[in-house]
Amino acid sequence: MQRSQRTMALIAFMVTFCSLVGGSTDDLARYTSDLPFDMPSITVPDFPSYTVSIVDHGAIGDGLMLNTTAINAAIEACAAAGGGIVHIPPGMWLTGPIRLQSNINLRLEKGAVLQFSSRFEDYPLIRSTWEGQEEVRCIAPIFGLELENIGITGEGIIDGAGEAWRPVKKFKTTARQWQDLINSGGAVSKDGSVWWPSKAALRGAETVRKLNRKKNSRVEDYAAAREYLRPVLVSLVNCRNVLLDGPTFQNSPAWNVHPLMCENVIIRNITVLNPWYSQNGDGLDLESCRNVLVYDCRFDVGDDAICLKSGRDEYGRRRGIPSENIAIADCIVYHGHGGFTIGSEMSGGVRNIDVRRCIFLGTDVGLRFKSTRGRGGVVENIFIQDITMRNIPTEAIRFNMYYDSQPPIPELNSNRLQVYSERPEVAVSEETPSFRNIHIEDITCRGADRAIFLQGLPEMPIRDIFMNNIVVSARNGMVCIDADGVTLNDVNIVTKHSPVMTILSSRNVEFQNLVIPDEERTYLVIDGAKSSNIHLTGMADELKDLIRIGDQVPSNAIILD
Repeated sequence: MQRSQRTMALIAFMVTFCSLVGGSTDDLARYTSDLPFDMPSITVPDFPSYTVSIVDHGAIGDGLMLNTTAINAAIEACAAAGGGIVHIPPGMWLTGPIRLQSNINLRLEKGAVLQFSSRFEDYPLIRSTWEGQEEVRCIAPIFGLELENIGITGEGIIDGAGEAWRPVKKFKTTARQWQDLINSGGAVSKDGSVWWPSKAALRGAETVRKLNRKKNSRVEDYAAAREYLRPVLVSLVNCRNVLLDGPTFQNSPAWNVHPLMCENVIIRNITVLNPWYSQNGDGLDLESCRNVLVYDCRFDVGDDAICLKSGRDEYGRRRGIPSENIAIADCIVYHGHGGFTIGSEMSGGVRNIDVRRCIFLGTDVGLRFKSTRGRGGVVENIFIQDITMRNIPTEAIRFNMYYDSQPPIPELNSNRLQVYSERPEVAVSEETPSFRNIHIEDITCRGADRAIFLQGLPEMPIRDIFMNNIVVSARNGMVCIDADGVTLNDVNIVTKHSPVMTILSSRNVEFQNLVIPDEERTYLVIDGAKSSNIHLTGMADELKDLIRIGDQVPSNAIILD
């Protein structure tokens, strides 16, 4: 491209850029002015207009030349001039890892594909985190550490070459797909259940376990496991004033977008894609971040789509940085393990979260809350409203405090009351997770396997769960186990199987204005010696013949008005 042509392209780009930025202040006010908690002011990062093209530093967009040096040189030159815009024009730009710097807006024009290399040796090993704990990993394709005023914007595509890194579980594939993987090379686990892209990747887990058990292992000692140590696509650590606006982030080796301990973050208008079978293929993981706004985004991924975390177990509790003051709105999730998820790594706490006007189409779970003994941490002040779901294979709403373990669940799909046994408690400690003060309202779900599943721990029930104006059609109804303080108002669950609702070992449960099914069948099952103060208001005559009460339930546990 001649210099005059590049100049004209940059002028056109700047006109487009300025038009896209306009009106953002109104958006921020619209999304943060009516929250049920005090949200600190969030501002859009302000970048100088100075612009550097990667082409001027020798980048060639033919998909063949490796442009790592040229792109990083453009970033360094722009930063040295006080910051501005690093311009990526249309083309296929093959590159290794990119290190962002403060006051840099990495701007991808429409038609630009930032294609990351599939050569493992291009990704140095660093000390990082993985799934909420300190780990050695390969550096992320896009990496930023302790930066201020950074942006990734535009209408281009960022591709992480995830197929070179990811394992694939056999049960997620068809026979033809599995055979194609085998024919492509790689290695299969001894039990035949998982395909890995290479033998080194297959052996990597054992290599890492041995090194983690050793004292004073050095980063370079992990080189033999490099192909196993998959990076996230975008890793922003301890950064302030972050803007992600416009690009498509896709095909990540692991999680796609991972802000960690970041503050004043705006994520809008992005698309996040991963194959549905991609292992650990999360969309957006906000970990120990504060003052965040996410809106008008689209997700179609292989694991949790929008996920809040804050570190895992003792490491997360020691770090002690919650995810807090986060507003999420007007997002669409087409596939994911959870449409919106909190946990399971939430040991530093999660609080002051508002989620509204989102659509989940075919996500494995709709609203997903998960933890387990050993995590610790408090999740509180969560407000969710105006959620529309369709074709949810499991639960529309799920609270599971037995994540990664087998919870004791009785058989529930029967009109015959099953014998229910209390579970043993363990001592409450800093390792006990706590979920409380969670408001869920104006929810519509057409098609789920189970409408609602609430399960706390016997020693730490989930507390103060408020559900209002819920309409769900599902094969199975609602189950509530080990909860304290559940209010259901205007809840209509249309089920194929009885009972519609089951309450086990829970107390202070209040039903208001429930919709009773037309046909005569078991509506409500109550069991468990801990059950108490189960309050049904305004419908005693309709319900009295549809309730089944277990022998363990105290005689004064049920209050019918």
